[in-house]
Amino acid sequence: MAYQVLARKYRPQKFADVAGQDHVTRTLVNALEQGRIAHGYIFSGHRGIGKTTIARILAMALNCRTAVGDEKRPTQEPCGVCDSCTEIRAGNSIDVLEIDAATNRGIDEVRELREAARYRPARDKYKIWILDEAHQITDAAFNALLKTLEEPPDHVVFMMATTQPEDIPQTIRSRCQHFSFHAVKYDDILAQLKSIAAQEAIDAEDAALALLAEAGDGSMRDALSIMDQAIASAPVVAGKPHLESEQIRELMGSVPNTVFERLMEQISAGQTAAVVEELNTLLNAGNSPSALARQFVRYLRNALMARVGGENTDLLQISADERARAARSAMLFSEEDLTRFLQVMLRTFDDLNYRQEQRFHLELGLVKLVHLQRLLPIEEILSGSQGTAPGTGLRAPGSGQGSGGLGSGLGARAAGPVTQVPVAGQVRAAAPARPSPFEADRDRKTVGEGGAGSEPAARGLSPAESVARAAVESKASYSSMAAEAKPPVAVGVAEPLGESTEGALALAAAAEGAPDLDRIREAVCGALASAGHETAANLIHQGNWAEQGNAIQVELAVRKTMLALTVNAEAEAICRKTMKAMGATQKIAFVPGENGANGGKAGPGSGAPVVIAGSAQSAAMENPLVKKTKELFNADIRSVLDLRDKN
Repeated sequence: MAYQVLARKYRPQKFADVAGQDHVTRTLVNALEQGRIAHGYIFSGHRGIGKTTIARILAMALNCRTAVGDEKRPTQEPCGVCDSCTEIRAGNSIDVLEIDAATNRGIDEVRELREAARYRPARDKYKIWILDEAHQITDAAFNALLKTLEEPPDHVVFMMATTQPEDIPQTIRSRCQHFSFHAVKYDDILAQLKSIAAQEAIDAEDAALALLAEAGDGSMRDALSIMDQAIASAPVVAGKPHLESEQIRELMGSVPNTVFERLMEQISAGQTAAVVEELNTLLNAGNSPSALARQFVRYLRNALMARVGGENTDLLQISADERARAARSAMLFSEEDLTRFLQVMLRTFDDLNYRQEQRFHLELGLVKLVHLQRLLPIEEILSGSQGTAPGTGLRAPGSGQGSGGLGSGLGARAAGPVTQVPVAGQVRAAAPARPSPFEADRDRKTVGEGGAGSEPAARGLSPAESVARAAVESKASYSSMAAEAKPPVAVGVAEPLGESTEGALALAAAAEGAPDLDRIREAVCGALASAGHETAANLIHQGNWAEQGNAIQVELAVRKTMLALTVNAEAEAICRKTMKAMGATQKIAFVPGENGANGGKAGPGSGAPVVIAGSAQSAAMENPLVKKTKELFNADIRSVLDLRDKN
């Protein structure tokens, strides 16, 4: 027998075998049990999701010669072994006719169908017509079929499968039961691929099957077709085809999403040269500009959905690793930034379809993404906020990056008042900035719910003032722990430091040169403490801080699993925003290690954690059970997680 592709070999033969269409199969099984058989059905939806398959299963169930309740047919599912089921499955039943409506679309063919409908079935209970791609039938042909659909004989059932139900006349749709099929979920496709791989004795990596399921894009048939192609190109190891993710990417002409994650990081840092060089490497490797743009559009869409609904939202039909990657990229930008990025890349992708120099247009699109971060929100321009270059809608130099980010707000406000240099020992008081009518909306966009500075924003402070005030308050909280902290220099501020908003701004942005590690440590820990991350603040303050090129590495005295729980994504976002607000250009990275406490400011040569009065760590250290445990096991408490409900 000739080879049969996987999509045909594993085509479902029962309602229970159809994946992702429970709302359709449940209704049809109930209708069979109650004897409520309609004379016309319309099955519509995405390609390769089971429309024609369910039509065949319904035809088998209607004409199955085995009685319901028999050993071979205990339920309404077709038995699959009688003559009628066998003939329908093979496609040679004389009472079940499957017609390609794209070819037989004229009025003459429909007239022949209408004449044949007058005669009773030759053997089975129903005479059934399955019209595939029914939207291709002409209007005149539909009108000829109208009367037969309105008053059909008792033995006739019409089933129409289509991907474009809106092209079927309303007069036809109103006479049929319309079932709208759903795209098959990623998890359902992945489960089916794993089952088929086991039955076919294929050695497949989980990452490879996940890539195939994602490439299916909601279509089970597409995923099986790509899997067939991958098996044919896979190397044979120990007599079994071996599927690897790299081999499948090469077959599909795609690149790993780690490339796009790296591009997003470079865009966030404003590194235009790095972005263009990365694209040049991809194009020189033979990747198509159109395929790269399509993948990047999909990655931006996933990042936007992760930003809107979180990492575990149902809007992301991708693997767990890709969910985490999309969430990491989403943390670098605001929702507005990602929306602009997606809009620009969609327009770039459209341009590539009819432009000759595709490479130039793709390069231009990526460079636009870097420049988009210089744009100011329209409400900030209308309110006359400082930090905008005269006559333009661009950020003033040094005002930070990221539209709607914390750094942009601080840079825009600090650029005006704190650069007043005193002349001949005199200090000129900075004029207060004019209050903005859009302050609340900007706070919502830049900080978000539960983020750093949310509590001061509720008191009427801007995000920049919130971060700066957190830095000032952290000085008081951590003054006993900092042995080498340098005193801040306030340039052009007449009021005492810490007693006014202008003083806070001077502390955050007016130091000479780039902020040093001690100042960054104090500001970051203060912002974390003010946002409720006391444990992370304690742990980070005790860590080994070291500069490595354009990055700051903080080695913490915890294991990798504990590090992910203590310094979570929200805490990392607060650290990055605080550093950007201070004008620091370095990136910050937290790594696990056993020596992190030795380099902290807890005390000379001491690795003991610093306990702040009133904190969760303080309450834990005073607990009698904790004290008894420390005595019994000679233990030391390194970090404490606060799981109390703060509401």
